[in-house]
Amino acid sequence: MSCLLLPNSWSTTILASKERRVIEPRKKQQDAGSTRDRILITNSEIAQPNSIPPLVSALKTCAHQNAATFHFPGHNRGRAAPSSLVHLIGLKPFIHDLPELPELDNLFSPEGPILEAQKLAAKLFGSSETWFLVGGTTCGIQAAILATCSPGDYLILPRNSHISAISAIVLSGVIPKYIIPDYDCLWDITAGVTLSQIEKAIEELHMEGQKVGAVFITSPTYHGICSNLTDISKLCHSYEIPVIVDEAHGAHFGFHPQLPSSALQQGADLAVQSTHKVLCSLTQSSMLHMSGNIVDRERICRCLQTLQSTSPSYLLLASLDAARAQLSEKPGSIFNNALDLALETKNLIRNIPGISMLGTLGFSNFPVIDPLRLTFGFWQLGLSGFEADETLYSDQGVISELVGTRSITFAINLGTCRDHIQRLACGIKNLSEASLLSFEKIKGQIEDHCGSAPFSDITVCLNPREAFFARKRKVAIGESLGKICGELICPYPPGIPVMIPGETITKKALEYLVLVKNKGATISGASDPLLNSIVICDV
Repeated sequence: MSCLLLPNSWSTTILASKERRVIEPRKKQQDAGSTRDRILITNSEIAQPNSIPPLVSALKTCAHQNAATFHFPGHNRGRAAPSSLVHLIGLKPFIHDLPELPELDNLFSPEGPILEAQKLAAKLFGSSETWFLVGGTTCGIQAAILATCSPGDYLILPRNSHISAISAIVLSGVIPKYIIPDYDCLWDITAGVTLSQIEKAIEELHMEGQKVGAVFITSPTYHGICSNLTDISKLCHSYEIPVIVDEAHGAHFGFHPQLPSSALQQGADLAVQSTHKVLCSLTQSSMLHMSGNIVDRERICRCLQTLQSTSPSYLLLASLDAARAQLSEKPGSIFNNALDLALETKNLIRNIPGISMLGTLGFSNFPVIDPLRLTFGFWQLGLSGFEADETLYSDQGVISELVGTRSITFAINLGTCRDHIQRLACGIKNLSEASLLSFEKIKGQIEDHCGSAPFSDITVCLNPREAFFARKRKVAIGESLGKICGELICPYPPGIPVMIPGETITKKALEYLVLVKNKGATISGASDPLLNSIVICDV
């Protein structure tokens, strides 16, 4: 280890090696030869001073350096931060918005605080290895699919998978084998997939001599509906097929007896979690967990390096470490209050006239639903979810998580308070009193709505990658029926595509898109958000 000593008035010890740490100017009156004045902080000291999470500690130490800084970002530790944003959030986020300094470690070849933080997360979540993600669960899903599937392989997945899975298919060149999930027309909600559906898909592909690269499952769904991953994992492993789980909405699973078991606890090989959803990291930060030995971890590393930014936000990374530490303090009881408040919410609302509450009765194949995800239906009041949501916001200032054509979903989390629950119950009660309809009108609306999922009769003409690169043209929506879709169109949230490039455009899909748009949904992915025209593949 070599050192460079600067003049006495500004004498600083700099470690000219990978173990470089804090730089502190020496006061003039101090003895230049005194080694006590040379502050050299080792990896272990950075990692856990006073039990502070390792990456949080490293970021704090670096931010407090009295250093002459000639590095990015351009705001230079807040000195040139935009005043409008400083007035909103203060200077501290800028002070801690640091680049890949040696003492902060490197996300793609971690050896210091990032490595330690990821190891602590792996221990907590029960994985053999955990990777921090700054591109959200989207990049984790893409990496998982790229790491397990090669071009020409088949990926078995539910048709209601998140848009990120479809983009991964485009990137990887794999061929989708879609499973149509259970659908409840009263709620206009799709559920998970069953063991028999997965088994049928595997057997069909094997009969055709095709290779299955992986099975991809979304569990829980946005509405909290869980698939039986234990049986699915056992089946897939008997064929040596890895199981990838989009567990974006289930990072809290397994940390309380009343919560469902996690994907890893049920035998999944890869699970991608949005730590920023029910847990408390910053938005856009997620984790990818691996278990077992079916998946090549080196390939995962290469895929993540390909997909993630080379300039990761250390605020996001530190927030993942902090969220892990928060959960580690009392992993068995941290959700006690949230679960109590969720139950209280159900009891306050379940008997309000005209309000339906999502349970397992409509989904007999899926007996497990996240108790912290509450979905209420408003069709008996003659209201769409969008209309009810607008009224709840204007009446009580209630902001929901997910709005549908027939229902609204509310997320209970560690920050939920009783005052907000009472405002929600009051708002729904007021809504009921103002909107309750006669039984005959209710019956007519229910009968008129029932049907099948908008993607229950899909025909795939091109795989998504072929469609992505195909020549395209725009036609009037009335002329698009029967043509090959050239764009990925989905109401958002939840980000479940109604049309995927390469599929034949059906009357049912078009009518559903127009329906949800007219009810207030935002249509993403369409080149014409008004849906007067649509892009098709010109093949």
